[in-house]
Amino acid sequence: MSTGPEVLVDRHDRILVITLNRPAQKNAMTLAAAHIVAEAVDRLDASPELSVAVLTGAGGTFCAGMDLKRFARGERPALPGRGFGGLVEAPPEKPIVAAVEGWALGGGFELALACDMVVAAEGARFGLPEVRRGLVARGGGMIRLPQRLPRSVAMELLLTGDPIDAGRAERLGLVNRVVAEGKALQAALELAERVAGNAPLAVRCAKAVAGAASDWPQDEVWLRQAPLSDAVFASDDAKEGARAFVERREPVWTGS
Repeated sequence: MSTGPEVLVDRHDRILVITLNRPAQKNAMTLAAAHIVAEAVDRLDASPELSVAVLTGAGGTFCAGMDLKRFARGERPALPGRGFGGLVEAPPEKPIVAAVEGWALGGGFELALACDMVVAAEGARFGLPEVRRGLVARGGGMIRLPQRLPRSVAMELLLTGDPIDAGRAERLGLVNRVVAEGKALQAALELAERVAGNAPLAVRCAKAVAGAASDWPQDEVWLRQAPLSDAVFASDDAKEGARAFVERREPVWTGS
């Protein structure tokens, strides 16, 4: 049996690290864990002192998906309006990076797909085996995977249930970078630090527009982008960024 909290939430300066903490169960998701993840996501978006999150798993595994033993007893590790793991239907407004070691299976893969960037160890594996269990990848796999991959490749993963390794995932564009075993969290933190060093309003706007623009009518994209980007250009941080450039110093962001 696992001891301690099912999810650990720690702050590293402006980065919130969310660690699934059921290593003996390959970090299989539970309803209790989903609630903690959802609370951490709310904390990330609400706190002006936090810029970005990293989602990872303890014990050399990212997440093996839903806890099937608890599923057989009637538990569903999903929250209304938030979906599997308290995340897949309602990712944070601020960026989140997945740090994947070992398996990211089923809902675990869907958690990674809900993140903005993915860092994977060389031995990481990604798969959606739901069809082998009489289920379907309804936590975003059937929705996000065809948006991220060529349709034929997405259908291969969805219909066979076969996994892919980190190298192929990187070549397909699912993974930002592949690192040595045991180094995924460190590399994800380094990537998150690069994000955290930038202007908070600008980062939040960039994520919002990038996530929504594909659903906007083509003749409205500039119109819809304008109020979001105008607010950034009119911000104190925009002025600070220009001053810091002229004065050859690091900017001091206020998030306003």
